Amino acid sequence: MNFEGLDPGLAEYAPAMHSALDPVLDAHLNPSLLQNVELDPEGVALEALPVQESVHIMEGVYSELHSVVAEVGVPVSVSHFDLHEEMLWVGSHGGHATSFFGPTLERYSSFQVNGSDDIRQIQSLENGILFLTKNNLKYMARGGLIIFDYLLDESEDMHSLLLTDSSTLLIGGLQNHILEIDLNTVQETQKYAVETPGVTIMRQTNRFFFCGHTSGKVSLRDLRTFKVEHEFDAFSGSLSDFDVHGNLLATCGFSSRLTGLACDRFLKVYDLRMMRAITPLQVHVDPAFLRFIPTYTSRLAIISQSGQCQFCEPTGLANPADIFHVNPVGPLLMTFDVSASKQALAFGDSEGCVHLWTDSPEPSFNPYSRETEFALPCLVDSLPPLDWSQDLLPLSLIPVPLTADTLLSDWPAANSAPAPRRAPPVDAEILRTMKKVGFIGYAPNPRTRLRNQIPYRLKESDSEFDSFSQVTESPIGREEEPHLHMVSKKYRKVTIKYSKLGLEDFDFKHYNKTLFAGLEPHIPNAYCNCMIQVLYFLEPVRCLIQNHLCQKEFCLACELGFLFHMLDLSRGDPCQGSNFLRAFRTIPEASALGLILADSDEASGKGNLARLIQRWNRFILTQLHQDLQELEVPQAYRGAGGSSFCSSGDSVIGQLFSCEMENCSLCRCGSETVRASSTLLFTLSYPEDKTGKNCDFAQVLKRSICLEQNTQAWCDNCEKYQPTIQTRNIRHLPDILVINCEVNSLKEADFWRMQAEVAFKMAIKKHSGEISKNKEFALADWKELGSPEGMLMCPSIEELKNVWLPFSIQMKMTKNKGLDVCNWTDGDEMQWGPARAEEEHGVYVYDLMATVVHILDSRTGGSLVAHIKVGETYHQRKEVSEGVTHQQWYLFNDFLIEPIDKHEAVQFDMNWKVPAILYYIKRNLNSKYNLNIKNPIEANVLLAEASLARKQRKTHTTFIPLMLNEMPQVGDLVGLDAEFVTLNEEEAELRSDGTKSTIKPSQMSVARITCVRGQGPNEGIPFIDDYISTQEQVVDYLTQYSGIKPGDLDAKISSKHLTTLKSTYLKLRFLIDIGVKFVGHGLQKDFRVINLMVPKDQVLDTVYLFHMPRKRMISLRFLAWYFLGAAVFSSVLAL
Repeated sequence: MNFEGLDPGLAEYAPAMHSALDPVLDAHLNPSLLQNVELDPEGVALEALPVQESVHIMEGVYSELHSVVAEVGVPVSVSHFDLHEEMLWVGSHGGHATSFFGPTLERYSSFQVNGSDDIRQIQSLENGILFLTKNNLKYMARGGLIIFDYLLDESEDMHSLLLTDSSTLLIGGLQNHILEIDLNTVQETQKYAVETPGVTIMRQTNRFFFCGHTSGKVSLRDLRTFKVEHEFDAFSGSLSDFDVHGNLLATCGFSSRLTGLACDRFLKVYDLRMMRAITPLQVHVDPAFLRFIPTYTSRLAIISQSGQCQFCEPTGLANPADIFHVNPVGPLLMTFDVSASKQALAFGDSEGCVHLWTDSPEPSFNPYSRETEFALPCLVDSLPPLDWSQDLLPLSLIPVPLTADTLLSDWPAANSAPAPRRAPPVDAEILRTMKKVGFIGYAPNPRTRLRNQIPYRLKESDSEFDSFSQVTESPIGREEEPHLHMVSKKYRKVTIKYSKLGLEDFDFKHYNKTLFAGLEPHIPNAYCNCMIQVLYFLEPVRCLIQNHLCQKEFCLACELGFLFHMLDLSRGDPCQGSNFLRAFRTIPEASALGLILADSDEASGKGNLARLIQRWNRFILTQLHQDLQELEVPQAYRGAGGSSFCSSGDSVIGQLFSCEMENCSLCRCGSETVRASSTLLFTLSYPEDKTGKNCDFAQVLKRSICLEQNTQAWCDNCEKYQPTIQTRNIRHLPDILVINCEVNSLKEADFWRMQAEVAFKMAIKKHSGEISKNKEFALADWKELGSPEGMLMCPSIEELKNVWLPFSIQMKMTKNKGLDVCNWTDGDEMQWGPARAEEEHGVYVYDLMATVVHILDSRTGGSLVAHIKVGETYHQRKEVSEGVTHQQWYLFNDFLIEPIDKHEAVQFDMNWKVPAILYYIKRNLNSKYNLNIKNPIEANVLLAEASLARKQRKTHTTFIPLMLNEMPQVGDLVGLDAEFVTLNEEEAELRSDGTKSTIKPSQMSVARITCVRGQGPNEGIPFIDDYISTQEQVVDYLTQYSGIKPGDLDAKISSKHLTTLKSTYLKLRFLIDIGVKFVGHGLQKDFRVINLMVPKDQVLDTVYLFHMPRKRMISLRFLAWYFLGAAVFSSVLAL
């Protein structure tokens, strides 16, 4: 609310604004008001002030129901009806918040929000209340506990906030910008520039954001871009209040006069349909507040500071008879609010009193309020009354003294017999997986029952207890889990078994016998691992991404390039995409699309992984297209760097994936509208025919690309919505055809299953007499499966089952902008020669390169895997042999990588293996692009750079940056140490034998990286000592080990040399690429958390230098004491 035009006499309350906690009554407060009100020691009224009993409230007419004192003598600055519970919230000029429950205004909670500033605005959320002060946003529970406290810049002067959705907040004030805050991460996500500073009021409809300015203007802004769409110059002086309802905007304010500002008795009303002012509404009070109260009609409530309230219609005349008077204790009304049900009005005055007016004797603040939680009363030692008439009354509730005499309830031994409850049988899963050590058996918890709870049934047959006899004692029978027999073992979700040493003794080679790198799945949102592998094995995409480098802190293209570099260097060891996924979590669009999964949802598989990965596929292509489109030629991080991928006006991602189209809309009047567009992928649209006839995949693909549909659309010729026929024609085909299968229901799954059955019957007829039923391929013969000789062999029956997808398709552009699509086999002959076909006739052959599959598994929640055809260049790079010319299909299941037969890539058993994404590439695609990679990281990343910390001074510098003549060379020694903080604690369970089993390791983030010169005149002096700024919540700073203290990583208060993770990462990448040797202790863990892949010949780790076989690892503290006589960590432990 803007208070610029308020009565100057209000200034006399300034000295008393912060004395609310003094029990002495304010001199300006009427003593008779609190004559019968009990005050607590803090001077706060304990009971509401009821209206006289003679006051009768008529239905439909607003009358005063209750008054209550919030804070004695301290003006009320803001009032707000809770949108979720039956509560009224009040904030004072002293920074104190008070809540009242129900129409009786019983005090619910009262707490201090800010010690020096007044509360400007209050907003209720589901789990708490938001309070806005001058430069602070505080989120507190309704009982007063702080959920978060977000400090704004000290120069800010905030006045208003607006909740745009459940997790996004806009904050405006007297500065020339508006901040957007993400309530989930408590981070500033956007800063919108405002042409006219001073936004004190904000409202929202389904069309616009409305911003009220101190200059008297009201601006209408776009919901997506926040750009000004229209602006009303309402008052020449200042704006006091405005409200929006339907198509009407009503404002009140002050006009400029010769003597200053004067309250304008004309309300300016605007029609939002025509964007112009209508007849001003003259009222009989000095308007300071106004609200629409749409009950039977769109009434306006206009309130003056002196307490007069008038109701009128916004398009009619004001009637003096519709004026009633609020009796404030103080001279002025300071705030006004209307409940969501429109049954209650709340007024706050300058003496700290709140007045509730209602139109019914028992009003409700919300249409559907939830129950409010109250503090439990203190239970003194008292026994509840017992009802002896109840047959099931437990007599154990009666305290009975211990006695040696026989109780009345004891049965004689002759009439009773002991019958102990028989123990239930051991779970069959436990017996199957149990391992015996001596006479003791150990087995993992199958989690089929609640911990420490055994269900007993009163009536059950003895045969049920003997069910364990059905479990076979043979190890052969235990090998295959009965509930997973449908899902092949290599397709099941893989998990990492953690031990005392973490991952060091986990055998990844058991799951991956190739030289390709897998990806670890334990990181949050690692469901996209399979799609990362698909993008990596697209040669033009990989080279393009590895050539890219920009200055954005969280750039997905840069982080993906770093990850691709790690996959290149790895020789079968798994990698992790922690830095890429960290940047992915910061993208607002990813959160808006629901791509950021909570840990619980990801572990339990609650989300639909097929839909999720298809949305992720569309998002990553769009994001890479935008990131690479910003720079016409990729630039190095601190200088220009060339690249073979250069495009004018469009990114290379657009050249690879984009398909140019014409969208035609034909109205029944004959009017046709043509609009050009492009898309990066297509979604399959399945026919409605259920007759079971044969339908080639090429036909469905053509139907999906050249989509035709009937819909209602606007016709400019008819000037109204008309039924139109919308068709899509292709103007240019992409080099890489990406298809989302959209098998999200039983209807689509049945269509795939039915077409696979029809295709199987046709293949049986075609190959009758040629099929070898006993044909089997050994795993060692996988290299020969892609050979031309193997392709001439007759397929077996198993290879023909569940196959509908072709390995190749042919697409031809016709002269009338049409498209012909057909399935293609290598045995077919093209009608034209290969050269002429592509150049003259527009005929292209696309080969299947990858399929992403959703594995349905009720026990693990399902998973995502990929089948990828790996080309010659990748085999040459991994096998270091230039003579390799073969291609091979592989299964990528996180860190499990296995060669497979090519038929397995297109076989989809819809009971457990559902297709999600298909990638087809043009034949001979790589020959069209220059696939050279130039390392974009230059030496100047090691030079001096500015710190992000505002308080860092040169006297605090702990390192000397490298000079140009000190640049490291191949083989130079560099000492490295890294410190970390914990983002998520580890999850572990205690086994029955007393050992601890790690379920999920702790999630660490690098906080400090130090590099020391290993030679030269400055030997032993650090040249990097970077503290890494983090925007994620830190659970444990590990100060006793790392020396990192709270605040060291915060740019607002840190005195350290603070940098971004990307900046320091580039420095280490340059050192690795140049060939230096790193010396340190426990470097394997350091590089793992930093997310770097370092060749083993460039690492000198003292953990392994001084390690004896079958002995424990020696700590750095012991080595320093033994060899150097130094006591390390002593200063840290003393903190």
